[in-house]
Amino acid sequence: MSERSERTTDTAGPLDRGDRVDAATEAFVAHRNLLFTVAYEMLGSAADAEDVLQETWLRWVGVDLGTVRDQRAYLVRIATRQALDRLRTLGRRKESYVGPWLPEPLLTAPDVAEDVELADSVSMAMLLVLETLAPTERAVFVLREVFDLAYGEIAEAVDKSPSAVRQIAHRARAHVAARRPRDVVSPADTRAALQAFQRAIETGDLQNLLDILAPDVVLLSDGGGLKQTVPRPIVGAGKVGRLLGAGLNRLGAEASVEPVQVNGYPGLIMRRNGELDTVVAMRVEDGLITGFYFVRNPEKLSRVEQETALSR
Repeated sequence: MSERSERTTDTAGPLDRGDRVDAATEAFVAHRNLLFTVAYEMLGSAADAEDVLQETWLRWVGVDLGTVRDQRAYLVRIATRQALDRLRTLGRRKESYVGPWLPEPLLTAPDVAEDVELADSVSMAMLLVLETLAPTERAVFVLREVFDLAYGEIAEAVDKSPSAVRQIAHRARAHVAARRPRDVVSPADTRAALQAFQRAIETGDLQNLLDILAPDVVLLSDGGGLKQTVPRPIVGAGKVGRLLGAGLNRLGAEASVEPVQVNGYPGLIMRRNGELDTVVAMRVEDGLITGFYFVRNPEKLSRVEQETALSR
């Protein structure tokens, strides 16, 4: 189904125009958190997800609601198409990005952490795995595995046949399975690792943190060319340990650390001289830190000053 076919002729008269807009608004607001979550999981950017919601609303308000059987599915279809268009544009933009690119972190509410599947799907580690999928594969994976849409509904959203969507879903699942954490990440393990990192910052003693670094730990730091970061991934416990040690020596008493929920899992907000500086997330497997994610790009930090509502 094309974008054009989603629009229907506006035959409503001037007297019922307001009622129709009110009904459209009510439906949109009811599903807004879901639509944001779909767009964010496809894009890894809250700012771009908000733009997708705006574009979705502009199309939705022109639809004849009397022809819509399932408002949730219809809205998801519109949002998915807008996100796919934007995802292809983002791919070109990321090619010129300065240094490693990380998803925009979100300060999330406790109810996100309680939904294990939702928390896993928006975690930094999973969003980075989704980055390795082609745009249509990513859309199909998110809609099927996270939001449990039927293949027929997904087919309409991505302009593919149901049989093609099944094949894409199978390929995407295999791709993600080969790259995602082996087990569901334990929030308790992540919290313990972050507490060790927090103690290292507060005391200058790195030893407890070094003891839980996996041999092949990877550290990624995103400054977007606006803040100083390491220009490429750092791999290995020795190299990561030395980098963290040098960073802690520079921070001194300037730094303060606040435990928060970042993308469904325990995380940290670091401030320097009271100013928001860095969001820290981790990937922890079998009690060891396998991934460190430092987001310093100030353009990506606006969402960690207030909670973002997510839903499935």
